[in-house]
Amino acid sequence: MSLCLAPDCLSKNATEAKFCQKCGSKLLLQDRYRAIKIIGQGGFGKTFLARDEAKPSQPYCVIKQSLPDSQEPEYLEKASKLFRREAQRLDELGAHSQIPELLSYCNHEGRQYLVQEYIDGKNLAEELALNGVFNEQEIRAFLLDILSILQFIHAKQVIHRDIKPENIIRRLRDNKLVLVDFGASKEFNQTVMGYTSCIVGTAQYAAPEQLRGESRFSSDLYSLGVTCLHLLTNINPFDLFSTAENDWVWREYLAANNPISDELGKVLDKLVQQAIKKRYQSVEEVLADLNPGSNQVKPSWSESTSTPPPPVDPKYRQENIQPTATPSQDFDKLIQNLDKTWKGVQPPPASREKITPVTPSPIKTTPKNDGTLATLRIIAGFFAIPMILSLLDGSIGAVIFIGFIAFICANIAKNKKRDFWLWFFLGCLFSFLTLILISVLLTRI
Repeated sequence: MSLCLAPDCLSKNATEAKFCQKCGSKLLLQDRYRAIKIIGQGGFGKTFLARDEAKPSQPYCVIKQSLPDSQEPEYLEKASKLFRREAQRLDELGAHSQIPELLSYCNHEGRQYLVQEYIDGKNLAEELALNGVFNEQEIRAFLLDILSILQFIHAKQVIHRDIKPENIIRRLRDNKLVLVDFGASKEFNQTVMGYTSCIVGTAQYAAPEQLRGESRFSSDLYSLGVTCLHLLTNINPFDLFSTAENDWVWREYLAANNPISDELGKVLDKLVQQAIKKRYQSVEEVLADLNPGSNQVKPSWSESTSTPPPPVDPKYRQENIQPTATPSQDFDKLIQNLDKTWKGVQPPPASREKITPVTPSPIKTTPKNDGTLATLRIIAGFFAIPMILSLLDGSIGAVIFIGFIAFICANIAKNKKRDFWLWFFLGCLFSFLTLILISVLLTRI
């Protein structure tokens, strides 16, 4: 079967056909790549499974089509630049055996296309659904495999920004993990100020600073840690974070027969720290804790390119927030399309309330001077107590009134975290003076 690439057609044709029988469009991209079926679709285009007919074996490949859902000139220009940038990035990073190789980048009938290597295997989300949660040995193997890829792309000054189970495929032929979908990636360039980007990763896996538009290398490590927690529990990351505790509670969701050692637990906890300074800053730091005492050999490809992560300037460029739904999306919707993007992506309202890792904890305040409060309490007591005693020979109703008002004042103050006894005495004074004022007015009448 041959699928037409024209967005308004997409009709099925005979396997050997050269032109679409319905719309007449050319079926072969660059006279060699034939689309077979759609395997992904997002706000910026479609992804097709295809065959390379220029090779005798006609191996599978992936065609990615740029198809922005807005036709505004400014939007189209930006989408075109981002698509071209993704192709350039794949061309640079495809040298790594665990990153898909870019096979071609071209324009076809007025649209941009890139063709990349097809990875035969299941992604980790599919593997999780099929085989169940990962154990400690599997998580350690997963970390070591993915960290080597991150070490490579970070050395190239690239941040992936969308690490999640759906974007990690276990290749069948060698059981190696392959990191895919660089549509959300960007180059870390601290010298470029004032640059605005509209691409971020998937909300439940994205680091707090990434959702604020301040991605850095440690943001990828955060997403990697959240991915580990999901693989260990098969629970949505939104539900693994407690807003009441303002912390991750993933241990509560571990199966009884799937314990995690304190050593690995500490590594995972540090990967998903909300505060950037408390989190791992580089892949090398994570590897050092995973393999304590081992002498890690620096890979040959990084000798001339690897540099330590530079500090982030407070004026670092900002990005608009856009959570994304599928690996095929280019993650670059403009902010006016945010409501459309959230469809099918947001968790249920009860779950979504838990995505508050970026909210700072309330700041506890303490009195500036405890001695001042004590002095005010004593002074108020000197005024209030004699007034109460002077009424013992008088009206019982007046005493009850004073006590009632004082008790109300004290409880209101307590609810607002004020000094209880100080406000009790001040309530006595206030109510006593009120009674005096009323009696004076009555005598004059």
